[in-house]
Amino acid sequence: MPREDIAFKNADQITLRGWLYKPLTSISDPLPCLVMAHGFSGVKELGLPGFAEYFTAHLPIACLIYDHRGFGESDNLPTQPRQEIVPAQQVNDYSDAVTYLQTRSDIDSERIAIWGSSLSGGHVLNVAAVDRRVKAAISQVPLVDGWDNIRRLLRPDFIPAVNELFKKDRLGVFKGEVPAVLPVVSEDPGQQSALPTVKSPVAFTSLGPHANWKNFVTLKSLEAVRGYIPGSHIQDISPTPLLMVVAENDDVTPTDLALKAYEKALEPKSLHIFPGGHFDLYTLQPNFKVQADFLRRHLCLSG
Repeated sequence: MPREDIAFKNADQITLRGWLYKPLTSISDPLPCLVMAHGFSGVKELGLPGFAEYFTAHLPIACLIYDHRGFGESDNLPTQPRQEIVPAQQVNDYSDAVTYLQTRSDIDSERIAIWGSSLSGGHVLNVAAVDRRVKAAISQVPLVDGWDNIRRLLRPDFIPAVNELFKKDRLGVFKGEVPAVLPVVSEDPGQQSALPTVKSPVAFTSLGPHANWKNFVTLKSLEAVRGYIPGSHIQDISPTPLLMVVAENDDVTPTDLALKAYEKALEPKSLHIFPGGHFDLYTLQPNFKVQADFLRRHLCLSG
């Protein structure tokens, strides 16, 4: 599929970089567009091109994929370390991506949707509830409650030690020390990592290893995600159409937490539960088709 390198500045004047995909067939009218960004520590190269290529091959739609600030090819504030996740910042950047698209003559400014997976699946719930420019939202295997999610991920005997690390890191940064970091994944079960599930180390490789992905985040990232509860306003997404895609056996963003949040969402909403685990949905073709059908109904045919 045709792909254009793009860059835009967010409200903090940070340059975010990504790709804009378009259908192979030339279309003269402005296209509807789907904004896509990755989850916890992910970069655009890991699995996202497969979705964008599928959507643009089967729909008259464009797809914008970009790296979060401080990750991949995107810049960050000079005062903030790279590889640091602050959910509120990433949420704001989603809306800034929508603003960027509205300045382009080849994009229909009234038909922009958002897509997110895992952590960014939570971002989508947040953005869609607040930003009324968003015309549809797809939330795949979302993190809906950071507190409950982190409590499920971490071994109970690790939690007191992690709390001590948070305290030590805050004091160190206050004194001018380099922020502490931890691995995103580790094959050593005795080493604390941000995503300590058995399949996580292999998953990041299977999604398409790339030099832009780094296997660490700042310790502050884990603390920030723990206090992030994007599902708290899921009922406010309506009347914007919502599709939630959930894995049947998700041990990263637990299935039951996502389903509990979905119950609170108002119509119009759709739920699809697929067999497998958290990372299986990045390659599951029936999942691609379900999402494309949703976009066809709620974005491509609207207006």
